[in-house]
Amino acid sequence: MEFLLQYSVFGSIWTIGAMLGAIISGKIADFFGRRVAMGFAELFCLVGWTAISFSQNAWLLDIGRFLAGYGVGILSYVVPVYIAEITPKNLRGAFTAVNQLMICCGGSVMYVIGNFTSWRTLALIGTIPCILQLLGLFLIPESPRWLAKMDKWKECETSLQRLRGANANISQEAAEIIEYTEMLKQLSDTGMIDLFQRKYAHGLIVGVGLMVLQQFGGVNAIAYYASAIFESAGVSSRTGTLAMVVIQVPMTLLGTLLTDKSGRVPLLMISATGTLLGCFLTGLSFLLQDLQLWKDSPLLALIGVLIFTGSFSLGMGGIPWVIMSEIFPINVKGLAGSLVTVVNWFGSWIISYSFNFLTKWISSAGTFFLFSVASGLTIIFVAKLVPETKGRTLEEIQASMVLFTRKS
Repeated sequence: MEFLLQYSVFGSIWTIGAMLGAIISGKIADFFGRRVAMGFAELFCLVGWTAISFSQNAWLLDIGRFLAGYGVGILSYVVPVYIAEITPKNLRGAFTAVNQLMICCGGSVMYVIGNFTSWRTLALIGTIPCILQLLGLFLIPESPRWLAKMDKWKECETSLQRLRGANANISQEAAEIIEYTEMLKQLSDTGMIDLFQRKYAHGLIVGVGLMVLQQFGGVNAIAYYASAIFESAGVSSRTGTLAMVVIQVPMTLLGTLLTDKSGRVPLLMISATGTLLGCFLTGLSFLLQDLQLWKDSPLLALIGVLIFTGSFSLGMGGIPWVIMSEIFPINVKGLAGSLVTVVNWFGSWIISYSFNFLTKWISSAGTFFLFSVASGLTIIFVAKLVPETKGRTLEEIQASMVLFTRKS
């Protein structure tokens, strides 16, 4: 039991750091800008991975993982927001979803490398993307919408021109950004309590609801404990993790390509249906294994995990972050985005910490059946409450969210 506790703490302490990072992410991004927030986060990630690589005891491992999680907590908010604020409406969904594609590719590469190298070397390799992003921040412009919010009108237009191209006509887009920003400035300063006003209710319900359902579908239980799940099901962990990589990357790429073509809502519905099926098949495999009714149940577990992985990568992995970056107006985006991101990481902590205990208390089969129920609730939630944001400007989306709340 003591080992199980230590194992669960190490697996989940990343999410505790991420929660704390998410709490301040909006404030840092709103006060210092999107670029500074990303640079600040990467420093924590760099120190965290270095600490893990050179650790000589368990507590330093935990500190390193906590620091890396803290940095990722900030990045998980500010990166999709920055992307959404710099891209034109017809490409915004795909560009924001590319963030999830890159996360998927990075995780997949590390899964593969982890099969052939030591964990210390793996942690040291983790510092490379941190260094690359720190250097890359000097090459990208600040968000024009953030610059407009800070009354830096000339810098706003310069940034927008740089993003759209030297010969592009940005007059209409710049005017819309400035007009909307000026309108928002007529409102009083927004505090955390103000977020719970009725006009922001629909956005909060959608943002928080998607993040809760994303995590309670079991994604981080599978991501953090994939090897243990495969071994307990009787499947080679190396075979299982490599198969996950083969499925994950192309499905995430497909989701990225379809985000601005088919729309957010249809992809979420298909994705949630697939995760339901994947978790159900995995749970059924463990049940048949416990009852000793089918000798090929490990194959069913592998199929279930791969269906879950592919389906999640198609939509539920990236689209909640796309929608989160779109639905909140600039005057509450920092606070609302931080709250939604904290909820996501809190849900991730609950699942990653409790997963090993759940498999002992209600069995592995029962745990995966619970995850499939969460996916079923996701289908209903998306169908009833989530708006379609494809092909609309941020200003149009946010105005429609307020209008929806007034009518309901």
